[in-house]
Parts: sequence; C-alpha cells; structure tokens
Amino acid sequence: MELNFFFTTKYMFIKKEKFLIISRTFFDKLYLRKWGNIMKNKMITSRDIDFAKWYTDIVLNARLAAYSNVKGCIILEPKGYAIWENIQKVLDKKFKELGHQNVYMPLFIPENLLNKESDHVEGFAPEVAWVTKGGSKELEEKLCVRPTSETLFCDHFAKIVTSYRDLPKLYNQWCSVVRWEKETRPFLRTREFLWQEGHTIHETKEEAEKEAYQMLEVYKDLFENYLAIPVITGQKTEKEKFAGAEYTLTVEALMYNGVSLQSATSHYLGQNFSIPFNIKFTNRNNELEYVYQTSWGTTTRIIGAIIMVHGDDNGLVLPPFIAPQQVVIIPIGKEKEVIEKAKEINQTLNENNIVSFIDDSDKTPGFKFAEHEMNGIPIRIEIGPKDLANNQIIIVRRDNYKKEVIPLDIDIVQKIKDTMTIMHKDMFNKAKERNESKTYVCRNMQEVEDVMKTNPGFVKAMWCGKEECETKFKEIKGMKSRCIPFEQEQLDDKCICCGKKAKHMVIWGIQY
Repeated sequence: MELNFFFTTKYMFIKKEKFLIISRTFFDKLYLRKWGNIMKNKMITSRDIDFAKWYTDIVLNARLAAYSNVKGCIILEPKGYAIWENIQKVLDKKFKELGHQNVYMPLFIPENLLNKESDHVEGFAPEVAWVTKGGSKELEEKLCVRPTSETLFCDHFAKIVTSYRDLPKLYNQWCSVVRWEKETRPFLRTREFLWQEGHTIHETKEEAEKEAYQMLEVYKDLFENYLAIPVITGQKTEKEKFAGAEYTLTVEALMYNGVSLQSATSHYLGQNFSIPFNIKFTNRNNELEYVYQTSWGTTTRIIGAIIMVHGDDNGLVLPPFIAPQQVVIIPIGKEKEVIEKAKEINQTLNENNIVSFIDDSDKTPGFKFAEHEMNGIPIRIEIGPKDLANNQIIIVRRDNYKKEVIPLDIDIVQKIKDTMTIMHKDMFNKAKERNESKTYVCRNMQEVEDVMKTNPGFVKAMWCGKEECETKFKEIKGMKSRCIPFEQEQLDDKCICCGKKAKHMVIWGIQY
C-alpha cells in the first residue's frame, strides 16, 4: 500500500481504469525498478559484508522456511518444500530405475537394537534424542528417536532373508530424522530434518561395493545436471567415515564464501552390521554366509547449497531444472489484448511441461520484478501494449538479468527450453570457475593458514595417512579433511604436516 501511495502522489499514477500516464520505459528503468531494488536491498544484507546474515535473510524473505517455537527446528514453507519435492522427484525416479523400492521404518529404535553395533552407537551417542516416558508411565526400555535407520533395517533384513535367491534387497526410505545439534542454522543443521536413506544388502562384496559407487554417481548427477553445482567426489578418511562403515564415499561442494558442504554420502558397510544382527543367507554352495551392505543418503541441506552457491544480493537464484516455478509472465498494463496474450503464452508453456504462471496482481511492475527476483524465478516474460504493437515480448534471465527481445511468432516453448539449458550451463560454469579460483595447492602449514585467513576454499595437500597429522589441521579455523579425491595429484612426496612419506593427496577445508 505504501508503495502504491508513494508513486500515486509523487509520480501522478492513476489507478485501475486510468492506470499510468508515463511511458513504460521511464516507469521501469528509472523509478519502479529502482524503488523495487531499494525495498529489496533493505531486506537482504550483502553477502560480501555478512554472509551468515545474507543467507538467513534469503531463507526468510524468499519464504523458504520460518523459525518455529521448537528450538533447533524450522518450518518448511511451501516454496522451500516445493524445491525439496522436485529434488525428491529426480532422485526417486533414478532410484526406481535402478531397482530400488520405497519402504518406511518406525520412528523409534529400542536401546538394545541401537547398541548392537558398537562403533555405530558410539558415533551417534552425542546426537541421540531419547524417549523415556509413554504418557505418564516410565518406559521399561528407553527409545531412541531415529538419527539414522541402519539398525532398524538390519533387524528387518534378518527376518526376511534366508537364501541367495532373496538377494539383493534394494530399499530406500523418505523420512525425517532427529540429531540433537548444539548449533543450528536453517537447512544446514537442524535438529529434525528431511532426507532419504537407502539401505541395501547383497550376496557378494563386489556387488555391494558396486552399489555404493553407483549411488555416489546418482548424487553427483543430481548436483551437476539438475542443481548446476560442481562437486568433488572421493573417499572419507578413516577418522571422518560414517560410524560403522568399512568406508564412506562423499560428495563435497564449495559455497560462495569458501566453506565446504558435505552434500551426500554413500557407505560400504561390508559385514559390520550383518554379523551383530545375524543377517545370514544360504549361498550358492549351500553354506551360511553374512550379507554385504550399503547405506547412502542426502538431505534438505541441499536447499542450503542452492542458496549459497547461486544466490546473490537480490535474493534466491534457482537452477531452472529444479525450480518449482520456472517462468513468470508479467503483463504491463490491464489491456484486454495484453492479458489474453499472457494467458495464451502461459497455456502453451504449461501444456509443454514448463511450469509458468501469470502475475496479474495489482502490484506495480517494478515491485513484481523485485519480488520474483527475490524468489529466484529463473525466467521472466514481460509483455505490454507497445510490445504487442511491435509484435514482440521480452525475456529476462534471473541469473544474469540479461534481457532479450523476441518476436511473438517464435516457437516460445523451444525458446524457453533453450534459454533454461543455456542458463543451467552458465550457472554451473560460473560456480566451477569460482571453485577453481578458491582451490589452492599448499606445501606447508603456514601456506594453509595464510589461505584460510584471507580467502578460504578447498586446500589440496599431501598427507601421510596418520590421524595425528589430520587432526593438526583442526587448529586452523577448525579445518577437516573433506575427502581423498578419486582424481589424485602427486603434489609432493612428503606429508604437509610431518614431512614423512605421503600416501594421498587430500582435499581440506572448513565446513558447515
């Protein structure tokens, strides 16, 4: 209301039937666009001034999530949940194409079940939430609120598998889990969060290991071909692997501010769970054998990655292939022919699986531009009386604000599809170039310290394999090993910490 009143009084706007008395170009470029940006920038802190505040500003102002009265937990608002639904659709389709089935396990885990695998329970103990009362009665055995579901799946597998003919079992679960985080941040670390967790059992070690690597590639494909986020894949060190795993494979992404994010993991569990849970089968030689297992997962922290890799000071920037709304059509004016053309374009796009909508609200065009930029809508179509007279429309990309005037008789469906493809590629390449500029080769700890103090990012350095050298990195801004990348480089013969013979080139960094 205040915005409408401001323009009505100062720039002589006449509402509704008499609408506006100055030209669209003047209206758009000089006043409403400028005012929209002023309004928008008041709500968003610059990411180069305070990255943490910028991140929170986008989460709240783009209405992705809201704080709840449950400490450490957030409310996923419709826009945020819609992004997660699209991620679900992509992954669920890929899982099922590979033969996986969705199941659902209980929320609660009895204490005796959790305690069966010692490394597992020790790893999760600090984060576990416990239920000790049911109604007014003390429980005979306390129940853990699931932090992950390996133990539940193992208990079930032990009951349903008897022969090699029953294998493999390829299961996945979409659910929420609880981990009692001390410090929380929307999407990145919350006490309850949404995720998927895959759990599979196999006849042979080779088959299980193939599964673990295959699922890692599924995650990499999601990040690079749908989210436009370049990633590094590799194996976690022994110290950083999943509690109870033989080894952990990981997808690591780098955010705009040089902080890394563990974005998905795939674990080869071997027989570490099948032995204590007694998951046996009769093999092809008619002998009893323990199954080989994997587990793998990713979470709603992916949404945090999208924000921190692609967002800018004007708000959210959504990759076009994951955006719940891909195109917004904004009629400039209320003329009948303008509205009809907007409806025609909107119908054509929707009929061809491009999610578009018309914003024909009473808000001013400049305010609409700012609002949809805040929300990260990938493409904006502008159409007004002068455009119709010139047989054209205007397309604007959210990622770089590039405007393009196109004729009305063009194949609009193909044009939008081509624009989204180019946009995705440009967003990916922009992020990749930034990653490369924030990836450093260091040969001594002083170089590492200098990098992390001035312009943090990924550090490549040689390592001897000893935990005491790995722990030494923590003294520099809490750094940790991110992964031993599959693509190894021989940067030096010596460990960066102790000077002894190096075994691996490792990616190091600070993390969320």
